Amino acid sequence: MGFARRNFSFLLVTLALALSSNSLAQNSRSTPAPPAVDLQGTLAKVDQTAQAAALDIAKLRIDKWKADANDKRQAQSNADSLERNMTTALPALTSGVRSAPQDFSANFKLYRNLNALYDVFKTLAESAGAFGSKQEFESLAPYAEYFDQHRRSLADYMENLASSKDAELNRLRSQARTAQAAPITPKKVIIDDDQPAPKKKATKKKPPAPTTPQ
Repeated sequence: MGFARRNFSFLLVTLALALSSNSLAQNSRSTPAPPAVDLQGTLAKVDQTAQAAALDIAKLRIDKWKADANDKRQAQSNADSLERNMTTALPALTSGVRSAPQDFSANFKLYRNLNALYDVFKTLAESAGAFGSKQEFESLAPYAEYFDQHRRSLADYMENLASSKDAELNRLRSQARTAQAAPITPKKVIIDDDQPAPKKKATKKKPPAPTTPQ
């Protein structure tokens, strides 16, 4: 009786493990792909965010902040860097992606720039919250979140783009392997032994030259 119970318990454990393994396998196979991204819409939002942020940065009165000279100098340097980036570098990068959406290099350059904008904006907003007015902090704080959203959308698009390029590359490799594995059929040359040999053209002999009498 105890042996039967042990066998029954063993069967239950085995069945549970099998169901668990099957569930994990199904979950791994059904991992959702990155969401489709409206790239042109994301680029438009990036440009709009940058234009609005540049206007709000221009309104900052960092010289009036309750901070020491070094903190003010660093905050002003961050503000100037952001303003230059958003009015010069960023528009060129979004334009490059807009004209060549399949160019992975152009997308990555924009993504890296959005990361930098997010980091510097977050730092500047924290400085405004610590040393500036409440209005200045509230005007700057949302931009770090906006650029974070934009870079995440672009990252999803780049992941989809990479998957598409990998699939295309695998398809081309498969076609190349198939072409290499295909046997090469040699051309057959048929010789007809019954075909008469071509007739040789008769050559006329030249008559001997006349001899001059002595």
